[in-house]
Amino acid sequence: MAAFGTYEWAVKNYNIVSGCSHDCKYCYSKEMAIRFKRKKPETWKNEEKLKGAENHTFPKINGQIMFPSSHDITPDNISDSMRIIEQILSGGNKLLIVSKPHMSCISLICNNLKKYKQNILFRFSIGSSNNSTLAFWEPNAPLFEERLESLKFAYNAGFKTSISCEPMLDDNIDDVVEKLSPYVTDSIWIGKMNFLLRRLKMNGHNDKKSINQANKLIDWQSDDNIHALYERLSNNSKIKWKESIKKVVNISLSDESGLDI
Repeated sequence: MAAFGTYEWAVKNYNIVSGCSHDCKYCYSKEMAIRFKRKKPETWKNEEKLKGAENHTFPKINGQIMFPSSHDITPDNISDSMRIIEQILSGGNKLLIVSKPHMSCISLICNNLKKYKQNILFRFSIGSSNNSTLAFWEPNAPLFEERLESLKFAYNAGFKTSISCEPMLDDNIDDVVEKLSPYVTDSIWIGKMNFLLRRLKMNGHNDKKSINQANKLIDWQSDDNIHALYERLSNNSKIKWKESIKKVVNISLSDESGLDI
């Protein structure tokens, strides 16, 4: 049976806060929080610790745990994140750490959790190498140079590394792949931007500029362009395709899995 969403990557996921200071315009977690009245568009960027999150226990499971999945690891929550990360790992679990990385956070994790490095896989979200593009879609997240620096740091410290280019934020994902590949030990996941106009409206970004940029991105993600991208990168052994790409190019949704590190 094919896996979708976060279950392409892990069998379980865990979060410790509601909201995310990165406040990405297209964020699916923000959309869901607003839809179910847990947050408002203007309050999503305020991180609130989930009640009881630190008291969770993590017995060893088969497969890997993803942390986080609905927020990010930021300077505001790094102390709490470190405690949860160590709790997960101390139970013998394999951990997928997903982040638009802050160098201060990644260096702290790497420097303090060296003994667990064989059970950690970093997956850094980098959907463009263009800082203007990143700043537009992900206004409070680190720019490309800091994300690249974080990737290099983890790689040079001997940790397993991977990249998520989901969502792709522009039509030059080849440049991201070229610049990051030397520091990736595992995989580079590529996926389309999903439900963009709906999420922008729900997330409070229904202004003319955002809608125009969204339509440009949607136009670029045409089936023809996705087929061309697949042809260019399909021979790269590090590339893995998210279900949004697989559906377009008609490859089996069960051909790839990120569940094992």
